[in-house]
Amino acid sequence: MDYTLTTTVDADFDATLTATRAQLAEVGFGILTEIDMAATLKAKLDVDIAPQVILGACRPPLAHAALRAEPSIGVLLPCNVVVRAIGAGRTIVEAMDPATMVELTGNDQLADVAADARERLSRALEALGRPA
Repeated sequence: MDYTLTTTVDADFDATLTATRAQLAEVGFGILTEIDMAATLKAKLDVDIAPQVILGACRPPLAHAALRAEPSIGVLLPCNVVVRAIGAGRTIVEAMDPATMVELTGNDQLADVAADARERLSRALEALGRPA
């Protein structure tokens, strides 16, 4: 099962993280949480990984509609968007494909919510992947 929407950005990690926040806002998502995986793993396990941040993106009207259709859907919310350095001047941005919610739950009532979220996330990722 393909469960992510992904783009590779020819820009450094910090610039891509800033641009990702801006693009998510542009398509109507707010950031509820931000987890710095590199800092967390360094602090907890004293291991080093490439820079990687998980952004917990949320669009409240979509979250509300999803909860009305599937009360347990909160385990899959918010929409996680990962920004991950992959080398000098290259960064991957990926999000869980919201269609996965429908597949995992088998609840077709989530289809419209998933389609809306997928379209918005895809637009944000496409904008990030375009050359500046």
